[in-house]
Amino acid sequence: MKWNAEKMRDQTGKVVIVTGSNTGIGFHMAEAFASKGATVILACRNMEKAEKAKNRILSKNPSAYLIPVQLDLANLSNVKQFSEKIQATQKRIDILINNAGVMIPPKSKTADGFELQIGTNHLGHFALTAHLLPLIENSEKPRIITLSSIVHNIGSIDFDDLNGEKKRYNKWRMYSQSKLANILFALELRRRLKERGSHIQSLCSHPGYSATDLQRHSLLWRFLNLFAAISAKKGAEPTLYAATEEEAISHPYWGTVGLFEARGRTGKARINAKAMNEVDAARLWEMSEELTKISYFV
Repeated sequence: MKWNAEKMRDQTGKVVIVTGSNTGIGFHMAEAFASKGATVILACRNMEKAEKAKNRILSKNPSAYLIPVQLDLANLSNVKQFSEKIQATQKRIDILINNAGVMIPPKSKTADGFELQIGTNHLGHFALTAHLLPLIENSEKPRIITLSSIVHNIGSIDFDDLNGEKKRYNKWRMYSQSKLANILFALELRRRLKERGSHIQSLCSHPGYSATDLQRHSLLWRFLNLFAAISAKKGAEPTLYAATEEEAISHPYWGTVGLFEARGRTGKARINAKAMNEVDAARLWEMSEELTKISYFV
C-alpha cells in the first residue's frame, strides 16, 4: 500500500484534537488535518509554542481553522479543565489523537506524583479520553488514536512498581513501559467499546523512528537522527491513515512497516504478544482508574 498524507480524504466539518501538536509528528498531523478542512484543536502544554505552530500552519493554509487550547497531561486537574473547555465550546469530537509524550527525561514526577513518563504518556491520556468520551460519542464515525512506539516490544508493565520507585531509576525502562501501556490501553478500550456496542473506534499507531524534538534528552539519538531517522512528516502518516481511512478499522495498529518497522510505507504493524495480554490490559485499566480517580462507562 502506497499511502501518504496528500491522499487523505477531505475532512471538512470534522473536529479533531491533536495533543502535543506544536512540534514533531503532532504538528504535521495538525497541519494535514487543517489542510483537508478540519477544525483542529491544538492541545499543547506551552501556549506560546502552540500559537507559533498555528501561525506556521496558517502561513501555508490561510483558511485553516485552528484553536490552541492549553493542556498539560502531567497535571490531572489541568486535563479536567481542558476537557471542560472543550465540552463548553464543542458539540462533538470526531477524532482524538493521543500523541503528546515525553521520552527519557531526567527523573521527575507529574503534579500528581507519578513518574513523568507513565504519568504523561499513559495516565494523562487515559484521563483525557475518559473526560472527552461523551463528546466523542456524539460523532457519527468517531475515532480515538493512541500513539505507541516500536519500543513497546521491549517494554514490560511492573504492576508492583509502576512509578519505578523501588529500584534504581532507568529512564529507558520507564519509557518502554509507558509505550506498552499505550497500546494495552488502546486495545482494551477497543474491546470495552465493542462490548458496549459503541460506534467509537479505538486504534493505535506508531511513527517508526522519526526525527523529532522527543529525542532532545539524548545526545546519541539526536546524532542518529541526522542519518538514520525518517522525517516527522513521514512519521505522522500512519496515524493520519488510522484516523481517516475506512480500511484502517480492520486492524488495530498501524505504523511504518519497513526495516524493523523503523521506516518504510504505512501498513499493518506487528503487535507484541505482551500488548495482547488481556489479563494485563484489564489489570492496567483498573490500576489506571484507581490512580487517576476516573471511571469509564459510569
